[in-house]
Amino acid sequence: MKKKVSLTLYSLAVSLFTLLAFHIPFFRHAISCMEGGFNSWMIGGMLAVVMLALNFLVTYLLVFLLRGVGRFLVAFGLCGNAITLYFINNYQVLVTDEMMGNVFRTQWSEASGFFSFAFILYVLLLGVLPSVYVMGRKLDYGSWKGLLSRIGIALAAILVAIFGNMKNWPWVDRNSTELGSLIMPWSYIVNTFRFWDAEKQKRVKEIPLPDPTSVSDTRDVVVLMIGESARRDRFSLYGYPRETNPYTSRDSVRAYVADASATYTAAGVRAILEPKETRELWEILPNYLERCGADVYWRTDNWGEPPVHTSKYWHKADIKARFPEEDDRYDGILLAGLKEDILASEADKVFIVIHGYTNHGPSYNTNYPPEFEVFTPVCSTVEMSKTSPEELNNAYDNSLVYTDWLMHSVIETLREIPDRRAMMLFVSDHGESLGENNLYMHGVPYSMAPKEQLEIPFIVWTSARDVRFKELEKVGQHHVFHSVINFFGIEMPDFIEEKCIFAN
Repeated sequence: MKKKVSLTLYSLAVSLFTLLAFHIPFFRHAISCMEGGFNSWMIGGMLAVVMLALNFLVTYLLVFLLRGVGRFLVAFGLCGNAITLYFINNYQVLVTDEMMGNVFRTQWSEASGFFSFAFILYVLLLGVLPSVYVMGRKLDYGSWKGLLSRIGIALAAILVAIFGNMKNWPWVDRNSTELGSLIMPWSYIVNTFRFWDAEKQKRVKEIPLPDPTSVSDTRDVVVLMIGESARRDRFSLYGYPRETNPYTSRDSVRAYVADASATYTAAGVRAILEPKETRELWEILPNYLERCGADVYWRTDNWGEPPVHTSKYWHKADIKARFPEEDDRYDGILLAGLKEDILASEADKVFIVIHGYTNHGPSYNTNYPPEFEVFTPVCSTVEMSKTSPEELNNAYDNSLVYTDWLMHSVIETLREIPDRRAMMLFVSDHGESLGENNLYMHGVPYSMAPKEQLEIPFIVWTSARDVRFKELEKVGQHHVFHSVINFFGIEMPDFIEEKCIFAN
């Protein structure tokens, strides 16, 4: 560390370490997409040369031009690579702009659930220790002439590797999404900028929907329960052999087959609330209903929804402040005072959204009270790939039993308010992988997402005797907006009959 080393050797060492330490998943995936033979060796060699030369070039430029600041940026990248590799290896994630959105929207309470001894080892051995070398090694920076020659050599190596494999460009293009999400540090750097650019586009003023042409004078209440990571094939209402719906199976609910519009929370919740599938930000359901004169309540233990314009927006901490005797470790607190709020409302229409967290991983076993631990033994580690499938499935299925109890509790509350037509609608934001094809949790890009992350429950209960359900083979999250509008007796120009589950 005390003896000076040339910046060339220093940059080469850092780049070689980055290639070998952080890109085993990259090359494993690349090999799985190859057909074998000499051409596969050509592709592998091209990828290795390009990645090595590019990292060398960036490291050399940063440290030569910025000196101490450049070293810090290189060290920061190594720590970022170590953290990213941990999640890739343990949860088989792909680092896309959608995944970076999940990262930036994640709160500390959720992020801390991923920490483990293995996580600490990844950060220390692959991030902190190499960073000590990066920050402490004495360097001979060389001259500007040397800088220009190194730039030329690195660029030449990249160009030769790329243009020497022109016939393999279609293969690279075909696999670019998956491969690009596994290149570090570029995957999370580039996709961070892509995410924030997309967020900037979303912050435009929402497009207002046309005013309603009429609103019925019936007194109605709708409770929309937005589930988190609840997959359809684990509900006994849909034929799962385990009894995960012991409560709602006696409630005369209607269970529609449904698919999600996304594999991550923000996009899934938006699809549930928006009037139509579009890239534009239209006025969402709670905002429109409040403008129509409804009382709108938002109760949440989650995040990721579009801007909600209601003064009655309560996170679980706000509900805990109102009801200090309630247990705020679980989503049951979101039901505290529910009946009282409905009875206190003087509006004809009451709309309540309950946005839960119960089925979110990796610590499924911590999301439900002990009395709902029906299936045992359960997974108690955040390293889902290290536990047995039986324990992981038991913990997840227990969380669904608790979700079922929450739905049943809402239905029981609505039954106690006979002077209002009532509806409970439960729909999940997306599904969840539990080790199938070595995938865990959710967030895989939609175009390649497995069915476990797309197939969701869509469960309805109503006390209204004047409504008839349509016989629909499959519905989607965009059915929520128009079904709620129809139930409330609101007529509007943008109503889509095909997206309503009720027959007029």
